[in-house]
Amino acid sequence: MYHSWLDRWDERRARRGEEGKKTTDFALDAERAFPGVKNIANIQEFFVLADQAVADPTFFDEPSGSDQGFQRQDRWLKFPSGMSTDTEENNVVWAKITESGSFDQALAIFHHWNASGRNRQIADFFSRRGITVVEIAMPYHFERRRPGSVHADYMLRANLGRTIQSVRQAVWDGRKLIRWLKSEGYREISVLGMSLGSWVAGIIAAHDPAVSKASLFLTAGSLADMVWTGRATRSIRESLEPEIELSDLRRAWGPLNMENYAHRLAGPDLDLHIVLAKRDKVVLPELSERFVQRLKDAGAKPNILELNCGHYSLAIPPYILPAGLSLKRFLSARRT
Repeated sequence: MYHSWLDRWDERRARRGEEGKKTTDFALDAERAFPGVKNIANIQEFFVLADQAVADPTFFDEPSGSDQGFQRQDRWLKFPSGMSTDTEENNVVWAKITESGSFDQALAIFHHWNASGRNRQIADFFSRRGITVVEIAMPYHFERRRPGSVHADYMLRANLGRTIQSVRQAVWDGRKLIRWLKSEGYREISVLGMSLGSWVAGIIAAHDPAVSKASLFLTAGSLADMVWTGRATRSIRESLEPEIELSDLRRAWGPLNMENYAHRLAGPDLDLHIVLAKRDKVVLPELSERFVQRLKDAGAKPNILELNCGHYSLAIPPYILPAGLSLKRFLSARRT
């Protein structure tokens, strides 16, 4: 009875999130994803570029000389993104800092798609426990919002190239923030990603040796599968489906599939923590299970918590309490 009510609650929350989401035109837009390429006329040529990006260990490395321009004022940090887009506001990164008074550990948080604000409770909770929290704005969110948009449609959409560009930009911005934190003297850097933010945090953790702990909430491996099957991305699937099949989307968005970086995430210098919702309709449990199995096959030993709730209801009591305590234990544990 209670779980039936919970499922209905999640569905109502999902419907509210659909407001303003519309179908859009399908596009390859390969030059956004892979700068310098020209005249990519068909999906097969896009596949080749995507395969090359997956095999390229430097694809998520920023250009050299991009560590300039940081401005700190009180609890806010502002710096130029390492990537220039056609939305001026998106080219400046904002992050809110909640200091702990200690330089032992910093936690960079990457929020979910279409987040309406930063999470003061999480920041205050961990800062009181000796962990400085930095909440970064992902592309096209918060201060980086595209003028006139009602949601962050440029971050995730049926434009294959723009989506890769946006996630890659988020990774670059996150890595630039991490370098700044290291330069400020923080000894240990952890990342926390929620839903879409977990893909960004996970890819950063897979590629940046400065990250020692990664906590991924409501995550999976294949972004393509999540978009195709998820409750929150129906309008994107409706835009994609007349043009391509799921197998095509998987290959086109191969660079955004964390399963392709499982061996990196399983490295000895990285600890993993994963929180999943058994009743999730946005990131389906079978996708999460496949990702976890891929990690284990690669030799990882992730700390996993599964709760009997939905995607949105994870954020409410009682479920947020064990999730938060599990994260606290994970971040507080000494690395062996």
